Amino acid sequence: MHYPEPIAKLIESFMKLPGIGQKTAARLAFFCLDMEEEEVVKFANALISTKRDLQYCSICGNITETDPCSICADAQRDRSTVLVVENPRDIMAMEKIRDYHGLYHVLHGVLSPMEGTGPEDLNIPSLIKRLQSEDINEVIIATNATAEGEATAMYLSRLIKPAGIKVTRLAYGLAVGSDIEYADEMTLFRAIDGRREL
Repeated sequence: MHYPEPIAKLIESFMKLPGIGQKTAARLAFFCLDMEEEEVVKFANALISTKRDLQYCSICGNITETDPCSICADAQRDRSTVLVVENPRDIMAMEKIRDYHGLYHVLHGVLSPMEGTGPEDLNIPSLIKRLQSEDINEVIIATNATAEGEATAMYLSRLIKPAGIKVTRLAYGLAVGSDIEYADEMTLFRAIDGRREL
């Protein structure tokens, strides 16, 4: 079926979003068509504002409206600890727990030879510069528990440890409410390895 050009372009635009196939894109496009014009304008302005009004923090790489970001500018944060994450969404997840009070550093990806992502493609040089110029005692590596995340963690550890800075990794293991019998071997290994005294 041939859609009118404006709808076809909107469907094509929605399909560029991750996880959106043609059927979902068509459903979203027709939903937009049924919206009040004022709501469509607000939606479009929100998209434009996201691109125009946001930038990456020059210190940590987080998304922000002002440079430096509010976390880097906060004098109350523990400036001796830096938690390294893959992307800005990870910072938002960590901030929800309200228990970590140090600084962050966003890599904007992980090492992935299969996808052609090497160390030069990540935000690693600015991390090394921070470690040389600031009084940082510990770097917590919080990349995901994937093959790429583990490879990135090992790479960073080998890069940072010679400077005499403590390098730690987030603990992994069984999720709260999960059953041991359904856990995979790597999860069980991590759970045993990261056990702590009660």
